[in-house]
Amino acid sequence: MIGKLALTSLLPALALAQYTATYYPDNLPKTTEDGQAGTNQCGTGSSQDSMCQNAYINSLDDFCLFAPSSTTSAYGDSSLGNTEREVVSWCLKSGYGTRLIPAGAITGAHFVKTPTYIQLSGTLAVLSGPSALNIPANDDGGELDPHGADGLGNPIGGLVFSNAFGGGLKQIHEWNSFIGSGYFCFKACDQVEGADLQCQHIYDVLGCGFNMPGDYGQSFSSCQGDAAEYPGIYGGSTFQQGQPSTPAPHAPAATSQCSYMDSLPYNGAAIVTAAVSPSGSISSVASSGMSSTRASSSGSSSAASTSGSSSIASSSAASSSSSGSSVAPVTATRAASSIASSTRLPSQSSGAAASVQTAVASASASAAGAASGASQNAVAGLGLAVAGVLAAAFNMF
Repeated sequence: MIGKLALTSLLPALALAQYTATYYPDNLPKTTEDGQAGTNQCGTGSSQDSMCQNAYINSLDDFCLFAPSSTTSAYGDSSLGNTEREVVSWCLKSGYGTRLIPAGAITGAHFVKTPTYIQLSGTLAVLSGPSALNIPANDDGGELDPHGADGLGNPIGGLVFSNAFGGGLKQIHEWNSFIGSGYFCFKACDQVEGADLQCQHIYDVLGCGFNMPGDYGQSFSSCQGDAAEYPGIYGGSTFQQGQPSTPAPHAPAATSQCSYMDSLPYNGAAIVTAAVSPSGSISSVASSGMSSTRASSSGSSSAASTSGSSSIASSSAASSSSSGSSVAPVTATRAASSIASSTRLPSQSSGAAASVQTAVASASASAAGAASGASQNAVAGLGLAVAGVLAAAFNMF
């Protein structure tokens, strides 16, 4: 009989063994994992009823996002905590056999190509009901990755492809993505040394701000970039999610050779803009994307619900993981400064920049006050920090 220690030592190798197979888009089986809700054999005809679970991330004007297929699920609504195992692919371009992202659904997107990975970050239109991608209003979202708690992935059988690294489309074996009400981020790592560390999937309740610091402004850019430091690794020490104190995220990697677009080239029909909620401001958008997220692959979850900028402070909460242990909230004071350093905004006049700095200082003070209270108030302080910084930044556009 294999002892517990021996079995534990085999787990990393077993996990890697699951991803030795390589698939190509033109020769895919119907499904790649047991229990898959959708399909990998998608053809080329786009449909808003497609159950395709292949995502492509090639460039600023050619990418997909995983999102719910319906506004309901077997567990109730279509929040990511309920649907992460069965989300489907929504793409900007037709030809992949997926659903099409409706025009206007994405209000900001920033693509960065580095020597070892590509990263996409941005914002989604916040509607009064479920979003154009079936994400409920105020859903903090969750993490998607090729591993999941059981090695089958979130979504089960979901595949990611890219042509960004040369040599045509190829499968990406290490990737992770966060998506929720008002925000998204997606990182795909080339098959090089350290890919599993750069596209880390163990910080599932810490969201985009920790895993993928970068630009979350409401504009559209494509840049070359340096490779950022590995999330959660500080010198020779590796942070473990759930430790009493969460360190600040690394600063965004330096970028250059940026180009900009006024809008994205959607192939899908426009969303009904009349449904946009008055609370769907940049402040409420960013507070979901940059604070703790509800998720996912490890089975743990943390909520920081927001229903608009006016209710961020009162509606934030930190929940316990499914294993019964509480997830420690991010220290609020540190989070305020982290948001300032990990969120890039377009260069503006010195007066506008000063207003952002004022907002940062004010948000830091609010966060510091929250940090002295109960743990749920620490998360509320984080929401206030994001809301203040991004609301000031919004006036600069």
